[in-house]
Amino acid sequence: MIKLAIDLGSSVTKIFKIGSGVVLAEPTCIAVSTSSGTVKAIGEEAKLLIGKTAEFTTIVFPVFEADIVNEEMAAVMLTYFLSKIGVTRSRARKAEALFSVPCGAQDELLEKYRRLAAACGIGSVCFVEVPFLSALGQNMPLSETEPVFIVDMGGGSTNIAAFSLDGVIAGIGLNIGGGNIDSQIIDCIAQDFGLKIGLQTSEKLKMTIGSLYESDNESMIVNGRDIQSGRPRSIAVTSGDIYGCVKLFADKVIQYTGMVIAKLPAECPQSSGTTASAFRAARRASSAWTTIFRMRCKWT
Repeated sequence: MIKLAIDLGSSVTKIFKIGSGVVLAEPTCIAVSTSSGTVKAIGEEAKLLIGKTAEFTTIVFPVFEADIVNEEMAAVMLTYFLSKIGVTRSRARKAEALFSVPCGAQDELLEKYRRLAAACGIGSVCFVEVPFLSALGQNMPLSETEPVFIVDMGGGSTNIAAFSLDGVIAGIGLNIGGGNIDSQIIDCIAQDFGLKIGLQTSEKLKMTIGSLYESDNESMIVNGRDIQSGRPRSIAVTSGDIYGCVKLFADKVIQYTGMVIAKLPAECPQSSGTTASAFRAARRASSAWTTIFRMRCKWT
């Protein structure tokens, strides 16, 4: 039997195969013809078209904020991804797929995943919450007596949880992620520099010079369209220019991390020295984010 683990993320879809490791990691997007509905490109090829398409082509994101918002396109995309790794429809019937789902996923979302798996011809499915997979991916020791604390930040969602082998002690799934920073950067550049930039440019800014250290002075040249004249223009953007965009997201994660910590039984922070350090660090204001960011982990 083929055993797969699938992370259908808002930004990137990853597929893990037993015996081979991560065999696919591609953007969760599809380019579709507006008039006929024909699929033009999927994954990496579709992402390259973002911001460059004419009115006859639409970029579809079938997963938004950890929710499957377009089941038909999600099935087309996942079927294509499976075929790329050699899992054809006939072979998919003999496959067992483990889907990563947000912390506290409701039955409605799980049912969407079941319909998606059926549409792709996958024979058997099961679900595991993201925090568990994050811990396993980082080789963190799990036991019933020593809980671990996870903050997993994705493109469209963030999962925060304290759990042990016995289950989740306290946790929450948020519909905020790195994509929120991208949107904030687009608005910031438009307001402060009068320049319209695209989604891919804002993502590159975030990944290249985004920082939570106010003293960082990294810079990057970006190209865009002048809002007033409509002409192409280039500007230099520094880490300080987008600091507020990154900090807004960080503060929100810290806020909810504190809420999860507040729900924990009194004995939890004392059950593990490492865990206790993480809990204490998460309570600090600006310095907490550095610790949380370094704790960032993905199940792959």
